[in-house]
Amino acid sequence: MRLVDSHCHLQADRFDDDVDAVVAAAREAGVERILVPGWNGWSSNAALALADRIPGLDAAVGVHPHDAAKVSDEEWTAITAAATDPRVVAIGETGLDYDRVFSPILAQLVNLRRNLELAAAMGKPAILHCRSRTGERDAQDALLAELRAFGPDVPPVVVHSFSGPVDYAESMLELGAAISISGLAFRKGEEATADVVRFVPADRLLIETDSPFLSPPGAPRSRNAPEWVGVTAVWVAELRNTDRESAGDALVAAYDRVFSSHRAAAGRAGPG
Repeated sequence: MRLVDSHCHLQADRFDDDVDAVVAAAREAGVERILVPGWNGWSSNAALALADRIPGLDAAVGVHPHDAAKVSDEEWTAITAAATDPRVVAIGETGLDYDRVFSPILAQLVNLRRNLELAAAMGKPAILHCRSRTGERDAQDALLAELRAFGPDVPPVVVHSFSGPVDYAESMLELGAAISISGLAFRKGEEATADVVRFVPADRLLIETDSPFLSPPGAPRSRNAPEWVGVTAVWVAELRNTDRESAGDALVAAYDRVFSSHRAAAGRAGPG
């Protein structure tokens, strides 16, 4: 089965000792596309360094809501400069996190807006993290409000590691979003994701690991890795009543559609 991992943090310290072997294992498992997003200045630069060193990796640069109040003006200036690099196919990850609130909500909103503005200026999709406390949806509603308030020039967006109710997914799709499914979908409280998987248009449905986090069933809980994205892919194919070969082809095509012009410019199409 052909696979993609549209979101994995290979620059995280848990991969310091064996990142090349991790990528090789992913390729052996059928993973043809891998996107490495940043979450602050250091990690954005590290994503670019990996994309430069390891053939077939794509990079994204931006500021995560956890780091919204921590990133300096100098870091943000460096990120905006890096966003012009042809190896960068998206901006992010950014978004809102009202669950852990590691940065104040106001700082998160300011950070989200400037990342969206950067994505719009670059003509690249924005990768959006969004979490609310269990049983709540305030972050999802706030994120929708921000996208709608942006106006007609809102950039294309990818809803990373989908979490939320069905109507939130429907609203995101109305705004043209792509939706990415991770191992989070298998956790208690995320049952709505199965319903969402069934109706997302094939050309806007992605899968990811969010490595080294969010291990799906069967993957090591201490460190998720891109090779385990196949667990999610098979689950998605079964929910959509699609054979694995066709599902894999659709996943690769969706990845290429969402990030296509930027990947072509970078000349990093990778295998397959």
